[in-house]
Order: sequence, then structure tokens, then C-alpha cells
Amino acid sequence: MISANNITLRIGKKALFEDVNIKFTEGNCYGLIGANGAGKSTFLKILSGQLEPTSGDVVITPGQRLSFLQQDHFKYDDFTVLDTVIMGNKRLYDIMKEKDAIYAKEDFSDEDGIRASELEGEFAEMDGWNAESDAAMLLNGLGIDTDLHYTVMSELPGALKVKVLLAQALFGNPDILLLDEPTNHLDLDAIAWLEEFLINFENTVIVVSHDRYFLNKVCTNIADIDYGKIQLYAGNYDFWYESSQLLIKQMKEANKKKEEKIKELQDFISRFSANASKSKQATSRKKALEKIELDEIKPSSRKYPYIDFRPNREIGNEVLTVTDLSKTIDGVKVLDNVSFILGREDKVAFVGGNELAKSTLFKILAGEMEPDSGSYKWGVTTSQSYFPKDNTAIFDTDLSIVEWLTQFSEIKDATYVRGFLGRMLFAGDDGVKKMRVLSGGEKVRVLFSRMMIEGSNVLIIDEPTDHLDMESITAVNNGMIKFPGVILLSCRDHQVVQTTANRIMEILPDGSMIDKITTYDEYLENADARKRQAVYSTTEDEENDD
Repeated sequence: MISANNITLRIGKKALFEDVNIKFTEGNCYGLIGANGAGKSTFLKILSGQLEPTSGDVVITPGQRLSFLQQDHFKYDDFTVLDTVIMGNKRLYDIMKEKDAIYAKEDFSDEDGIRASELEGEFAEMDGWNAESDAAMLLNGLGIDTDLHYTVMSELPGALKVKVLLAQALFGNPDILLLDEPTNHLDLDAIAWLEEFLINFENTVIVVSHDRYFLNKVCTNIADIDYGKIQLYAGNYDFWYESSQLLIKQMKEANKKKEEKIKELQDFISRFSANASKSKQATSRKKALEKIELDEIKPSSRKYPYIDFRPNREIGNEVLTVTDLSKTIDGVKVLDNVSFILGREDKVAFVGGNELAKSTLFKILAGEMEPDSGSYKWGVTTSQSYFPKDNTAIFDTDLSIVEWLTQFSEIKDATYVRGFLGRMLFAGDDGVKKMRVLSGGEKVRVLFSRMMIEGSNVLIIDEPTDHLDMESITAVNNGMIKFPGVILLSCRDHQVVQTTANRIMEILPDGSMIDKITTYDEYLENADARKRQAVYSTTEDEENDD
């Protein structure tokens, strides 16, 4: 168990948290949610001891071990992948290294023998002999092949480092597990594995995530941060949303009844206060009026942008024909004779772990990269808007937001352009901000402003939910669901893919492709069935060989 007692944190004059009291108990997974800037990551740092509160304290059940997801991707660059994971249990790792150092001595003394015996006993109690195999299982589950387990961390790409640090946090069955955005940069297969791991995890989990589907799958409780307080709700994210909306509705209805009663009492008092025969009743009603208090309903600190993709032109029947597209990147063939035809009602999600292949295909179709061979042809009625996964080059400019967006607008009017920025929660003066100084979330919102201004009937969207909060992801999701045109989408958010796509394409590791007209959940069910059948067939073949 871990609890926060009267936690207050002040940053300057602002109180980020004020007298927060909350208890997290064993066997539950708590989703910590709130608007950007509400203090979710800060609160996790307080719980983990990385940050001292202004007042109050954190209490952990004596003897319990706390583990948290590290955010510094360079901290373990000098260590192997396997050692980095085992470091998740620091005491176990220290014992392993001290043992190795003792046994490596040439002049092994009696004292060394006694110490080694003590260490071996503690090592066995901590199930140390299974440490490497347990670490390997976590790495394999997250999609890190065995041949990388003894690689030095500095040699891994960033996406794999994220997975190793996640395996480190999960290692050794910690009593309390703190995870800050664990699904960031994970492919959908790794996210599915993590979901199952946490569902079966029997200790305490506190997780911050912007992935609604993930929170719905793993959470038993939701801890909602709003206005410096944390309110605990039983159930998953959807249950929290329904409960919180119902609570607000009930408070509004209760206030409405109180307001009607107040008006009734005020009318009686004004009519009869001067009437001697009614004066006692009027006095009684004054006292009753003084006792009525309206419930304070604070507007939530959450803000939802408004995303509405409206095509300037209706799309025709001929949309896109792709014929035998192939592309090799750094000696690896990522696309191998890919062919497909899109219709006017297709909303296609490109899935699977081959992220480079998906981004490469999108760049080719957006005209930003040439294929090695093959061709593609857009229909004459189509117009395309492209949201790139890597937007670094776009924002390398001294233009202001309004100046940059005006380039893509048929109406060259700053007020018109600012209207789109307003929808995306940019205040009036924000339009003069320079493009190169924007945060990750601001960049994403600017790109969506451009897509709305362009009015295209085909959207090519590569990982749109990175850097967005829950409210913005919901707005993007709703905008894509309502969009009457064609969408080509790559996204790690399960709910976005499930609710948007009516066709699934998976680019396989060899560059070939599976193409199915289906929902994402149905595709996953069929994929699981195919895997089970493959395992069954292999087992049957082995039995026949015997």
C-alpha cells in the first residue's frame, strides 16, 4: 500500500496540489488522469520520492519495494540490455555484482567465503537464479529479440530503449509499480502484451496514460486530478467519464430545484413582509432562505479542441491505385511489391510493428519520397493532406503560426486563419508565436489546423496522438469518425483505430502486406486465431515426426 497524506506542492505562488489525501491499495490498478499541466507526472514523482512536496508525506507499507518507469533514455548507455532490466531490482543487481567481484578474486579469503555465503542465501531468497530468464521473458514479450539481450544500451534505437526501461520497471514483481506514459512509442503488439501483464499483475499499479482503450482494459480505479485535488472513482476510464458527467448533471439539477425554491421564498417575502398577519411566516421563510446553499460547480480545467475536417470537394469513385511499390531503406527492403486500390468510403488503418514501412509508404503517397519501383495514381477528384510522424523540418522556420498557416488558406485573411487556431485552443496572441519555439503538443495542433484549412478529401495521418492529451485525442478521434472522405492512418491508440477504420492493412517485416476489410478488433481476433492454428499445426507436425 502507498498513501499520500495532506500533500501540498507549491510552485512559486501557485499551489499545484492542496492537502491531497489518497490511498492506493494492493490488487488495484489506478489510472491517474487530468488535463495537461494538472500535475500527473509531478504527483508520480512525489510518490516515488523523486520530488519533495511543500508539506505532507508519502507512506509506503514497510518492506515493500517501489518501482517506476525511468524517463532518462541515456542513463544506462554503458550497460547491457539484460543488466539494465535486472537493475529494476537494485538490491538483487547489487548482490549479483558483489558476488561476481568476490569470486573473481585471486586471493579468496575466509571472510570472502563467509560474505559469499551470506550473499548466496539472500540471492536464493530473491529468486536470483531465475533473474536472467525472467528479464529475458519480459524483453521477448515486449518484442526485443534474444540476440539483442547482451547488446550495450547505447547501440539501441530510442524506441527499443523505451521498451527496455519498461521491462526494467516491471522486473522482479515490485509491490508498487508507477508508470508514466508506458505506451508511448510502443507498437500495438507491445501495448497488447503490456495490457495482459498489468491485468494479471497482483500488486499495486498507478499509471498515467492518454490511451483510453488501455485505461479501460487495465484500470480498476481512476484517480482524477482537477483543481489541485484528486478524486477517486471505482471502475475504468469509461465508467469515470459517465460517473463524473452524471455527478455534474445531478448537481445542476439539485441547484435548479434550489433556485426555484429560493425564488418562491423571495416572492413570498416581498409580497407579505409588510403584512402584519403574515409577518411571522415571512420571517420564517427568510430563515429558510438563509439556509439554502447552492452547490459550487467549478468548470473543469479540461479543454476540448474542436476538430472538423470539411472537404472542399466531394470525392469521386477513383481514389488511389498502388501498383507493385517497392522501397529499400539503408539496405533493408521495407516495401516489397505493395499493391492495393482504395475506394471512396475507405478508412484504412496501417498496423503492425513495421513503423518505418508505414511512414515510408505515407511519404511516397504524399509525394515526399520516390519509390524504387512501382507506381501510384491518385484520382482526379482527390486532394490530399498529410500529417507526418516526423515534423521537425516543417517547424524549422522563422514564420509565425498565422503567417505559416495563411500559406495554405484560399482566404488570405489573418482573422480567418485565427479562427482555426481558436478551435485548437490557441489564444488570441498565440498566433504571433514563432513556429520553431512551439511545444510538441502545439505543433500537432498547428498541423491539424492546417489540415482543416486545406479542406482536402483524403487525409494521410501518421501517428497523430503523440504529444496530445486525452481531450485532444478524443477531439481528433471524433473528427476522423465524422470525416466524409478517405483516411490512411497509422496510430498506436487502439480506440482511434477501432472507431475510425473499416479496412486494415498490415505491412509485414518482409515488406509484403495483408489487406482485410474489417474492424481492428475483428482483425486481431482473426490474427490470434491464425497464431493458435500455426502453433497447433507445428505441434501436430512434431508429434507426427515422433
